[in-house]
Amino acid sequence: MDIRAYNRQAWDRKVAEKSLWTVPVDTMTIEAAREGEWRVILTPTKSVPREWFGDLADCDLLCLASGGGQQGPILAAAGARVTVFDNSPAQLAHDRLVAERDGLELRTIEGDMADLGAFAAESFDLIVHPVSNCFVSDLGPVWREAFRVLRSGGAILSGMMNPAYYCFDYELAEKGDVEIRHKLPYSDIADLDEATLEKHRQRGLPLEFSHSLTDQIAGQLEAGFLLAGFYEDDFGPDIEDPISDYMPTMMATRAVKPRQT
Repeated sequence: MDIRAYNRQAWDRKVAEKSLWTVPVDTMTIEAAREGEWRVILTPTKSVPREWFGDLADCDLLCLASGGGQQGPILAAAGARVTVFDNSPAQLAHDRLVAERDGLELRTIEGDMADLGAFAAESFDLIVHPVSNCFVSDLGPVWREAFRVLRSGGAILSGMMNPAYYCFDYELAEKGDVEIRHKLPYSDIADLDEATLEKHRQRGLPLEFSHSLTDQIAGQLEAGFLLAGFYEDDFGPDIEDPISDYMPTMMATRAVKPRQT
């Protein structure tokens, strides 16, 4: 199965269905960002600490797998030179919609988060990467490519799923049966029976993969980054998620490419 092609179609469908993560920000939000009042999330509820971004003036910023007209336009309005890179044409269209509507300079490129060959080495000062690497099976290329395209002293801000989340059968959890069901590492392709996987296809759900803390944290270190920030989050009170009642379901990191001496 071509996972990237399947997930591209799934996210285009989510756009058509107006999923929460595909709804563009409004003009009021953009105007506030121009005045210095803005917040960006990597996970569902917690704002990324402003000090994680540094000075956005004269900042070349890559929104990695971050389409949808949300993070990219806000950061462009806040002063950064933004490129949004995403697998979904429909998500990228929302970034262009906001840019055209509100007079923002913003570049969009369709592609695979594990292949940033469209960019030369050391092209960016900052990468913003909301929860999305659960949609690829191998994280190593994502971290290595991010390291390559960042300049010395640059940082990647990443949202990630807690791997323990995938121990549970989400459909059963919705019915109140929050029990361990799956062995990690988890994969929709490997761990769902054919009937359940077919239901996923019919509902247009993206394929997901768990990644261990070794792959997510040590993977960044092995790529050359230094870990400089960390917090946990969950879906919060406004999004029904039974697993979030028991544990933090997501985390975010700030990882820095060391300055060359």
